[in-house]
Amino acid sequence: MSTKMFVFYDAQNSFSEFQLPGTLVRAESQPPTKDKAVNDAYDNVGRVLSVYKQLFRWNSVDNHNMHIISTVHFGENYENAYWDPDRLQIVFGDGDEFLNNFTSCVDVIGHELTHAVTENTSPLLYFGQSGALNEHISDVFGIIVKQVVEKEDAASADWLVGEGCIAPGVKGVALRSMKAPGTAYDDPRFGKDPQPDHFKYYRATFEDNGGVHIYSGIPNKAFYLCSTAFGGYSWEKAGKI
Repeated sequence: MSTKMFVFYDAQNSFSEFQLPGTLVRAESQPPTKDKAVNDAYDNVGRVLSVYKQLFRWNSVDNHNMHIISTVHFGENYENAYWDPDRLQIVFGDGDEFLNNFTSCVDVIGHELTHAVTENTSPLLYFGQSGALNEHISDVFGIIVKQVVEKEDAASADWLVGEGCIAPGVKGVALRSMKAPGTAYDDPRFGKDPQPDHFKYYRATFEDNGGVHIYSGIPNKAFYLCSTAFGGYSWEKAGKI
């Protein structure tokens, strides 16, 4: 990798996107800081970029070694991580009652950085079925990264996305299950996983940008079935498709 291909900033709990990326706290090749969120993000962004480079011969998110900017500690009690297409960076909140620990979830980071890859390779609109495919692609590469890191084949993997992001006390195991969409969580406060596993359950909606996070469960299940039918590792055959 080129020098300082990825850099990390601290938003210091500011909610202002106009102040992004924040204060520089670590760059590639620099030693760890005392901030666990910074160090986790550093390690996992590096893992994602390594998987793209080594398995798919893809350099950074644009295949031209684009520098990756990451900001941690965005907002107060902010339960999300996202790719900002306007500022071309990834943003991490610290979480709160239901979700947390985003920087330590390598599959979530793989998911968000894949949104940037999709922006550079596909005209998919972020709405409806097109948007659901966008989310699906991010889940696919997020789960591939997780399975590479954990050295799991398709048959033995748990196929859970965001397994480490569910806060203690929440009745759930992950944000999504690609093996069994709709079963990731069922909590009286947080709600129930709304994903279906078959197109016969598809219903047009204006919520969630036309159900992008809901109906991605349908192709997610298809990818799981495809990967397990091929056997071996998910990235060897199904992932190459």
